[in-house]
Amino acid sequence: MPSSDFGKDYICTWIRQRFPVTATILDVGACDGKWRTLLDEFSNMDAVEIFPPSAEAIRPMYRNVICSDIDGLNYGPYDLIIFGDVIEHMTVEKAQRVLSYAKLRCKDMIVGVPYRYPQGPMYGNEYERHIQDDLTEELFMTRYKGLSILIGSYNYGYFHKEIKK
Repeated sequence: MPSSDFGKDYICTWIRQRFPVTATILDVGACDGKWRTLLDEFSNMDAVEIFPPSAEAIRPMYRNVICSDIDGLNYGPYDLIIFGDVIEHMTVEKAQRVLSYAKLRCKDMIVGVPYRYPQGPMYGNEYERHIQDDLTEELFMTRYKGLSILIGSYNYGYFHKEIKK
């Protein structure tokens, strides 16, 4: 399912202010390629998509498309990793493992999640099920240490990697 449009303009501006167009970007859970379309000037963008029909559909849009579960995948380094509407599809333990691994393989990361949003399989895709349908900003910050809120609303939030100075 395509991700929420909330905050995407803000996030795109944030990315453009911090990264050159030559930056390497990994779009995890790319689905329909929304981030690739929004950040079209960034040519070094790769994708990881778990659902084979979606991976095939977006293949022409990205430099590389890997059809795989991100958990256990060896990748990186990247300048930026985007997890747009991905974490809620994983157990807490799996998401913690995935984000911990990713933090070591990027300069920064964006994690976008819906809050309190139950969802079952959609479009014949079992991976669309929301396992963490209880997320709130506070709960996210408790479960996922080392990430800070960038922008949020009552039903959606974007977080990024805390940079140690």
